[in-house]
Amino acid sequence: MKALTSAIALATLLTLSSAASAFDMPAPATAQLPIPGVVFDPANTAVLITDPQNDFLSEEGVAWSMVGENVTANNTIENIESLFETAKDAGFQVFISPHYYYPTDHGWHFEGALERVMHNLGMFDRSGSLSLDGFEGSGADWLARYKPFIEDGETVVSSPHKLYGPENNDVMLQMRKRGISRVILGGMSANLCTEAHMRELLERGFEVAVVVDATAAAVIPDGDGYAAAVTNFRFMANEVLTTNEAVERMRRVARPR
Repeated sequence: MKALTSAIALATLLTLSSAASAFDMPAPATAQLPIPGVVFDPANTAVLITDPQNDFLSEEGVAWSMVGENVTANNTIENIESLFETAKDAGFQVFISPHYYYPTDHGWHFEGALERVMHNLGMFDRSGSLSLDGFEGSGADWLARYKPFIEDGETVVSSPHKLYGPENNDVMLQMRKRGISRVILGGMSANLCTEAHMRELLERGFEVAVVVDATAAAVIPDGDGYAAAVTNFRFMANEVLTTNEAVERMRRVARPR
């Protein structure tokens, strides 16, 4: 059986290689993925940041022991701030998709692996959906250096997502209602909420440019979340950029305020 399986795999590979040669393309093992690209235009392109909150990005945050090393290595905190600052200066709309848990969310009957970790840590906990009691400076609050950009009366803060993607909040509706069809994406955490937002945005017909060093992930014995995310960004996003590249592109098409 093992020999038969190997023979089938080899035959498949040879068939793919022959097909690729017929179209003057490299064989799958050496193929390079195309870069479709995203045209930046303040009229229809927005910056979207997922979870720019203390529990991920503050040294006092409950997830710092898992993500802190990668956040530091990527200069993630400063890079997210650069996206905020440039977007505001260049006339790009800014959206936030936050992550909150209310007391009622702790009554769920089942959880995935990271859901259980977050619930056990009290990550992103708030006192209630209609209350800000205890919010200021909590793990659910924004990193302090981002507050001038988020609380300026112009940034759109969507309703919270509960797991990873935007399927159950209103961030896509908010963007569509403002004529947004292209997204410059960063935030936390790379292989969880950021990647999940990328996937759903693509499924809903948005173009997505992921800013690869404006995100980070847990690197733990069970796996390297950042490496996993970077692979998937490259395979799926319309474009993968560094912060410097994204900032330069935004400045190049800046709209006078």
